[in-house]
Amino acid sequence: MPSSEMVSTFTSHWWALLLRGIFAVLFGLMALFLPGLTLVTLILLCGFYFILDGMMALLIGGRAHTWSLLGVGALGIIAGVLTFVYPGLTGFSLLILIAAWAIVTGIFEVIAAIRLRKELSNEWMLIIGGAISVLFGVVLLTNPVAGAMAMVWVIGIYAIVFGITMCVLAFRLRQMPHQLAGTLPGR
Repeated sequence: MPSSEMVSTFTSHWWALLLRGIFAVLFGLMALFLPGLTLVTLILLCGFYFILDGMMALLIGGRAHTWSLLGVGALGIIAGVLTFVYPGLTGFSLLILIAAWAIVTGIFEVIAAIRLRKELSNEWMLIIGGAISVLFGVVLLTNPVAGAMAMVWVIGIYAIVFGITMCVLAFRLRQMPHQLAGTLPGR
């Protein structure tokens, strides 16, 4: 798919990015304001979030025909299903799963942003979201001894920051069809 068609797809599905952002912010707020969550509840919340985020990424990636977001979506759904199938995972296993998910999805988001950089003036927001994901994953991998409560706070803060960047990008994309009128083929 040419870049201009991909940008058109992104702008017409801005709401899917907004939903990704809202889901992330809600998940982050729950993690911060309900810190007494048990590990099993955290696992289920993470699984639910992974699946919702994966579905939104699959929707956008499928419409835009971009393998990087399809990969993000598939990975998110797989990670979510695994958390429901194996709810007895230890905190360390959950930490490794979350870290790997964040690193891989972050890399794919940066790849998508780089691909869009010539067509989209706000690609830096997707790059920031991807970089935050990678940084978050690396922090979790390098500090595996951190307590469950610290992990909940880090996850909550990450989800809120990532969610806000996705919401900002969504609103910027929502305004782009007006700016792109006449610049894309077929409009």
